[in-house]
Amino acid sequence: MVAINVIRSVPTNIITGFLGAGKTTAINHLLTRKPAQERWAVLVNEFGQIGVDQSLISQDDSIQIQEIPGGCLCCARGPQLRVALTRLLRSARPDRLIIEPTGLGHPLGIVDLLLGPDFASVIDLRSMICLIDPRVLEQPEILANPVFGDQIDLADILVLNKADLCSAEQLGEAQALSNNMFPPKQQVLTTRMGELDPTLLDRVRSGSTTAARPSLRPRTVAPNLEQSTPEQAAEPGQPLRFKGEMEGFHSQSWLFHADDCFDSTRILEFLDQQRDSLRIKAAIRIGHGWIGYNRMLQERSVTQLAWRRDSRIELLSTQSLDMDELGLKLQGCLKN
Repeated sequence: MVAINVIRSVPTNIITGFLGAGKTTAINHLLTRKPAQERWAVLVNEFGQIGVDQSLISQDDSIQIQEIPGGCLCCARGPQLRVALTRLLRSARPDRLIIEPTGLGHPLGIVDLLLGPDFASVIDLRSMICLIDPRVLEQPEILANPVFGDQIDLADILVLNKADLCSAEQLGEAQALSNNMFPPKQQVLTTRMGELDPTLLDRVRSGSTTAARPSLRPRTVAPNLEQSTPEQAAEPGQPLRFKGEMEGFHSQSWLFHADDCFDSTRILEFLDQQRDSLRIKAAIRIGHGWIGYNRMLQERSVTQLAWRRDSRIELLSTQSLDMDELGLKLQGCLKN
């Protein structure tokens, strides 16, 4: 039994969605609309072996971020969820908790833990929100992925995100399919850039997410770590690298020391040219500042970051990539 010195139940939401659906952007939007007097906590799980999302999420003294890299919270990193959640509740004493599983992760194991004896008295599990990019209707490999289907099945609220990037036909078909689900969802809404109304967080959770369904649990492959562990610190000019594999996807990640500074033109050109990568996320030092790079297929964004800890680069692919060659090219993007 986990003893947690928390007086009241913490309103908690799981925000899920497949790769590139816009979960982190949605959470950032919610954080900008957080009541000033409240403390919020965010627990993030990433598929890669280093945590990049924590550098892309806005934070201040009233927002605490805890990250668990290295796979699905309910599978390969399940035991770490219990420990990280206990630590976060004790240290942050949040007025609200948001959990963001990896886009390849199944949320059922998280629900089971939150409703179990260790956390039932301190967690008030509310609506589960699933973001969907309607353009996946033209990606049969994603539609056929069982995790994608289970994320939708378990959600209370479906959010058709990135509506501004979809065609009218794509959006209309996604709306029709979502509105005709049985049992019906509490709400199906359309938005752009993850602009969610914070009142959605206080919707009551549907009963369908309370029962464990073992048949939905995915087969997982334990992460294959290469050379290093995320707890190690990189030395200047000597980046650490990490490699993982799960559900047929491969992650290739590099961690650079904060003193390593990239040439902005060279590093952006390098990342833009990685056609074998399905998804790329990075927090990169250029000059006296840091930028965030986020790309799903050919759609990418570059933003300014308050992050100052180190540089982190993660490539997600359907086949294992040559880390030796890529590492040399990354080091070639550093300023002399």
